[in-house]
Parts: sequence; structure tokens; C-alpha cells
Amino acid sequence: MQFGPVTIRISAGYLAEQQRLHQQPAYGSRGYNWGYVVAGIARIEECRSILDYGAGKGTLTRTLKLANHQVQAYDPAVSEFAHPPMPADLVACVDVLEHIEPECLDGVLDHLAKLTKKILFVAISMRQAKRWLSDGRNAHLLIQSGPWWREQLEQRGFTVRRVWPHSETNEWVAMLERT
Repeated sequence: MQFGPVTIRISAGYLAEQQRLHQQPAYGSRGYNWGYVVAGIARIEECRSILDYGAGKGTLTRTLKLANHQVQAYDPAVSEFAHPPMPADLVACVDVLEHIEPECLDGVLDHLAKLTKKILFVAISMRQAKRWLSDGRNAHLLIQSGPWWREQLEQRGFTVRRVWPHSETNEWVAMLERT
């Protein structure tokens, strides 16, 4: 019997660090800011299921449920959302990818590709965070350019359909189609 390689999406130490950070009331609480965009994409693209990947406090999930969307939340650092997610028509991944450990990025991006049936929506910060980890590193472990993120996602079978300009917040915000 052969088994494939085990893909690590978060190390045990970093999981504990994220669990500690999520105890802070504001950490992981701003997903709702993207609710109108995600709901609009779901309507226009006829997406019946939505996955809030890296849900944090679940504010995006709750906002979308208020608009009668079928939504599931996933966040390995939040016990109520740590269960394995199911694939969805639309996967929203906001303020998440910049927090991924560099050595785990391939596993996370491959996971997103497996979970996305139609559309992936991302908002990725390209600047340092205001928070610091207990070991002194900035909370944004991956500060990369929009073109760099685009290449990473295109390598996994996504095609960029739209990029929203967000120069004032220095984020790469994009809608990608699963091809």
C-alpha cells in the first residue's frame, strides 16, 4: 500500500500561536468588510455554496448567512471552525494568505485548489501587519507582490478574471476562476 506525501498546512507551533492571537477580540474579525463583494460574486456567478477559508471570528460567514447564502467556515486555529471543509462553488480567502508559514504555502494553495469548484476570491495584504508574533516576527509572514500571488495561483489551475485596485490599503484583491 502506498501513501502520498503528507501535506502540512500549519505547524503545531504556529497553530498554537494563531490560537493565542485569536483570543484577542479584534484579531480575525474584519471579514465582514468583504461581505458585499463576496455576496455579489456569488449572485453573478451563480454560486450556491460558499466557503469562508480562514474564517477567524466568522464575521464574513455570519454576514453572508444574513443574506441567505449557504456558507461554511473553516479556520484550523478556531475550534468551532476547525473541521475539514467541503468543496464549494465559491471560496473566499480574505486576510489569510499573508499569514501562512512560507514552508506551508504550497499545502495551503493546493488545499484551496481542491476546495474551489468555480471561483476563488482573495484579498491579500502586501504590507507589514500592526501585530507581532510572540517570537518577534511580523504577523504577515508572506509579504509578496500581486504578480507573485497571481503566479502562485495560476500554477494551481486558476485564471485571474478580475483584480480590484486597492493601492490605498496595499492589498491584492482578485477573483479567480477554477480552470
